Amino acid sequence: MDLKPETILIDVTGVLKLGDFGTARVYTLQYRAPEILLGSEDYTVAIDIWSIGRIFFDMLVAKNQQKRKLFDGKSEIDMLQEIFCKLGTPDEQKWPRVSSLPGFAFGFPKFPPQDITTLVAELDPAGLDLLSKMLCINPSQRITAKDALNHEYLKDDVTPGC
Repeated sequence: MDLKPETILIDVTGVLKLGDFGTARVYTLQYRAPEILLGSEDYTVAIDIWSIGRIFFDMLVAKNQQKRKLFDGKSEIDMLQEIFCKLGTPDEQKWPRVSSLPGFAFGFPKFPPQDITTLVAELDPAGLDLLSKMLCINPSQRITAKDALNHEYLKDDVTPGC
């Protein structure tokens, strides 16, 4: 599924549904996980977690009436450069076997990771922790859906319509 804000439907009672099932394995560039951008053919749930993390960021900045984007690449290479510039360029230590992915052969500059608090000042520490776990560059270390739902940031969630 191509997860992006346009494919999330919320009814008047606050129930969320996902649409756009017809584009499986085609992901909008702005919400595409780095492993897909690098040419991985291993489509896992971690890809959707990345997309949800991107949507989470967009919701935060929209709530504060801002129009900035976390990653604003115009092509796959440009998007990878944006991701690496903010989250750090992966290496074999951070992401084993990353250098075997077809797109990693381009020789990206070595960027250190930025402090996530500089990217999203709107979030409390628990929210920053959840966002950083959703946007973990190594897909095998990305938070699972179950762990995300049980995360401290979502513990005090209000029931829709209340």
